[in-house]
Amino acid sequence: MTEEIAGRDLSILGLFQHADIVVKCIIIGLLLASVVCWALAFEKFIRIWLVNREIRTLEKGSASATLPAGRASSLVGAVGDAARTEWAENSDNASSGEVRDRLEVAMRAAVKRKLKSIEQGLPFLATLGSAAPFIGLFGTVWGIMNSFTAIAQQKDTSLAVVAPGIAEALFATAIGLAAAIPAVIFYNQITVALGRASERVTPVIVALARTLSRRGVEGVN
Repeated sequence: MTEEIAGRDLSILGLFQHADIVVKCIIIGLLLASVVCWALAFEKFIRIWLVNREIRTLEKGSASATLPAGRASSLVGAVGDAARTEWAENSDNASSGEVRDRLEVAMRAAVKRKLKSIEQGLPFLATLGSAAPFIGLFGTVWGIMNSFTAIAQQKDTSLAVVAPGIAEALFATAIGLAAAIPAVIFYNQITVALGRASERVTPVIVALARTLSRRGVEGVN
């Protein structure tokens, strides 16, 4: 029996195949969570790139004192629709300063909604980044318990008996770290990118509100 344990396949696939059912479930769960993490991060980075491109369009519109046109689902379109709606509803009998403030509030709200929609899914990355190492550690503890049980059953304390079980257990910790590290990196990168986008678009909204309040209907149509 000792020879059988000593000759066990210690490759990654072999470690998984010989692992306890609890450890297998933990490894599969962490692998699935890691796939979701990468897919979610890829989708967020694409959307952030699109938002930054639309902010550049707004910057050009601000420089040329015009409100760019865009699809309703885009940031440019949302800002334009918010400005037009606010102008149509509240421009009568209002001073230029009041119109400017209302336009700015409306466009800021539109930007906030768009950026908020990109934030969906970030709690998953944060949770995975903080919980995955401990989930993997649970698998490791469970596997080590099985290794000590094997020692008791075999009445043999040699490394040939205990090493395969410990290797299988540590594999769960490695998977947990492999899932957690990208999740933490992606969460921080996406959060910083969204913060920068918000800071970048703020002066553009202020400039557009000031310009549109002065130009009147021609500025928003």
